[in-house]
Amino acid sequence: MKVETTEDTCVAAGQCVLSAPNVFMQRDDDGKVELLKENPPEAEHSLVREAADLCPSASIHIQE
Repeated sequence: MKVETTEDTCVAAGQCVLSAPNVFMQRDDDGKVELLKENPPEAEHSLVREAADLCPSASIHIQE
């Protein structure tokens, strides 16, 4: 799995951080997404998929 984010469309809802805190974080200054792991371990794949599904701005993109 490869994960990409689009910071320009991120609305700083924080759902990604709540779903997969080992993969995503929010910047302190504006709350936008920061990707911690572009290739997360398999154990976190379901959490990353959940984060992508919950993202209100569709700013998380997954390549299987």
